[in-house]
Amino acid sequence: MSNPLLQSFDRAPFSKIKNEHFKPAFLQAIEDARAEIDAITENSDAPTFENTIEALEFSGQQLDRISSVFFNLNSAETNEEIQKIAQEVSPLLSEFSNDITLNQALFKRIKAVYEQKDALALTVEQDTLLDKKYKSFSRNGANLPDDKKKRLREIDTELSKLKLKFGENVLAETNAFEMHLTDEKDLDGLPEGEKEAAAQMAKSKNKEGWLVTLDYPSYIPFMKYAKNRELRKKLSMAFGSKGFYQNELDNQENVLKIANLRHERAVLLGYETHAHFVLEERMAETPEKVHEFLNELLEKAKPAAEREFKELEDFAKDLDGIDRLQKWDGSYYAEKLKQKLFDLDDEKLKPYFKLENVIDGVFKVAGELFGLRFNEVFDIDTYNEEVKTFRVTDEKGNFISLFYADFHPRSGKRGGAWMTSYKPQYVKNGENVRPHISNVCNFTRSTPSKPSLLTFNEVTTLFHEFGHGLHGMLANTTYPSLSGTSVYWDFVELPSQVMENWCYEKEALELFAKHYDTGETIPMELITKIKESSTFHEGMATLRQLSFGLLDMSWHGADPSGIKDVKSHETEAFKGTQLYPDTPETCMSTAFSHIFQGGYSSGYYSYKWAEVLDADAFAYFKEKGIFNKEIASKFKDNILSKGGTEKPMVLYKRFRGAEPKVEALLKRAGLL
Repeated sequence: MSNPLLQSFDRAPFSKIKNEHFKPAFLQAIEDARAEIDAITENSDAPTFENTIEALEFSGQQLDRISSVFFNLNSAETNEEIQKIAQEVSPLLSEFSNDITLNQALFKRIKAVYEQKDALALTVEQDTLLDKKYKSFSRNGANLPDDKKKRLREIDTELSKLKLKFGENVLAETNAFEMHLTDEKDLDGLPEGEKEAAAQMAKSKNKEGWLVTLDYPSYIPFMKYAKNRELRKKLSMAFGSKGFYQNELDNQENVLKIANLRHERAVLLGYETHAHFVLEERMAETPEKVHEFLNELLEKAKPAAEREFKELEDFAKDLDGIDRLQKWDGSYYAEKLKQKLFDLDDEKLKPYFKLENVIDGVFKVAGELFGLRFNEVFDIDTYNEEVKTFRVTDEKGNFISLFYADFHPRSGKRGGAWMTSYKPQYVKNGENVRPHISNVCNFTRSTPSKPSLLTFNEVTTLFHEFGHGLHGMLANTTYPSLSGTSVYWDFVELPSQVMENWCYEKEALELFAKHYDTGETIPMELITKIKESSTFHEGMATLRQLSFGLLDMSWHGADPSGIKDVKSHETEAFKGTQLYPDTPETCMSTAFSHIFQGGYSSGYYSYKWAEVLDADAFAYFKEKGIFNKEIASKFKDNILSKGGTEKPMVLYKRFRGAEPKVEALLKRAGLL
């Protein structure tokens, strides 16, 4: 049987791939990559940058392509068979990765080049690549004795399985819960569009009435609008207790194992904790700096958050006699208070944010800033008929990137929103190979009577992920491992978060915020209200983000071996940021996929860190004009196209002329 994954392909051949192709493709590609490594180590010539560092950089490209196709499907279009294959191939990939970083002959050659780097007259990018390759070995055990190398392999294999299992459990818990309602009174308060979506969901499962699920487009509106407090509680408890049911999908044991194995791994490599290991390669550099940063913001945000919470409690008491505000009351009364203060709610805004118009809007903003053009094409193979594809070009018609967009929830798709890549950008043999980038989101579907209309929060999410997308699309580096979003983790959110700022600006909104029915442009009064309400409950929102960052550091910034109970550890970590009463039946850690499955361990602080960067960067745009070509060009040339070729602060200062100031964020958030 010919295997499409083992043919040379430019675009991912989704329709030709069957599940049974994956494992043989992985096995073959690993063997081929091994042969490429052998060719480097067996080369009788003295080690040079070209025959060792560059050769290693461009090895295993077929394996990388297969991995990107497979693991992206495991996130966006998975099933039991794919999950089973993931459990089988992840340890193989982990083992192969260890085989490279623990390969003495290979490390000897890399070290030889590294030790003569001052005499090599390398470009800035080559120097960064050499540094990165050397560290990827030294930071992953190349200097360890054999017994410790063996233990490192065991840890990495086990971690790869545990992280997958953690994510599978969260997805299974999300899919397993349904709140089936048959009395229309239970939907009191819900806007018509949300009711219709719940009815459509029930119908798709051959049920009467309405279905509410834990997917964001279903969960968030119910928590925000449903009058029935008991049902809000039921839904909130289900959402908050994913992986915390002491059943076969329970993640408590996985959390403890992951935290302890990460700590053991870091100590094995000579670091105090996992956070010390991770942060060595971040802008923040040390756990002390992260704590200092989080606590500085906490000091500024906490008084504001406590004032806001008191105001919300008083409001709920006056309105409905609620004596003690609970977690399942927050969104509901915040929405009511927001409507009272600003006469603004999502239902007033949604008609102006038809999904297709917002997509068109983000394309127009990218066009105004960076001269990009997006043409929808229909001859690109996709993994689901809902996926849209676009050919991206510059003003001269030069091909820049392929862009995939996948916007609605499905049972085989994990929650949330993310950007990913099917093919990186790099330069080889004189050819600038262009990237294939994808945005995946979970937005409300259209219904028989209405198109897909986004909440304002979903609009900012789309702009956010598209910012990551631009970082990938506009990449212009020589080496794939330094291209696009391959940057320090606390820098990667700058392009995404800065894009959200355009959603609040009149000039940008007028490009795309048009009523889906009448075509009328969003009225100025609504734009003013969006602006005015943008700092509503910013203290509470900041406190919430800081609590997640502190929880992450509590798992990874100290020895976790003394932690016996996940919930009580979490309660302790949340102590300084807690506003709502604790609910003993819920637990954040057991579904905190960012840090236990994704790449954010010891890095959740980076959302706030990048907010400082993005507030400071956007202040520059505001100063000169939000579509100022000169500033946009500086942002593109110094940030978006440069990837990880230089240290982030060097790139940022080249763009901005100075280091970022935390005051820009505090001012924007109304916390000064």
